[in-house]
Amino acid sequence: MIIKQADLFYGLNHNFIKDLMAIASRTSFVKGDIIFRADEPATHFYILIQGCVRLRLSHAGREVFTSCRIGEIFGWSSLIGRDTYSASAECIETATLLKIDRQQFQSILEKDLTSGYLFFKQLAAALGSRLIQLYERETETVPAASSSTEGAAV
Repeated sequence: MIIKQADLFYGLNHNFIKDLMAIASRTSFVKGDIIFRADEPATHFYILIQGCVRLRLSHAGREVFTSCRIGEIFGWSSLIGRDTYSASAECIETATLLKIDRQQFQSILEKDLTSGYLFFKQLAAALGSRLIQLYERETETVPAASSSTEGAAV
């Protein structure tokens, strides 16, 4: 079962996983397909089964993350109360995904608060890791700005 391979779902109650699989639909995309665009309604999140997906910010068109590992999740805007996606998702090779409806998943979370808490704790860790990766990539590509504290109050 793909979900059990995802760090995000590690340690969650068996019934929680079973209920999640019951609402997940398997969907496939080919290279170049857009799964969702930034600013579209955030109605689903996705779990990668196979392939690679690139996430890009809409305003700059810059790549912020590439998802190529089985079990990775994206489209998380739908999980954290955002009405719209913060990035666009494009297949950079043929991909198979599990697509999960936001409202149906919310019902599962409400049914099992312990697993819901653990899920969001693990989601926060995953998002924090992605943010650190982005910071590291940005500091590698952007030269450090010089600053002078001479004469400035510190």
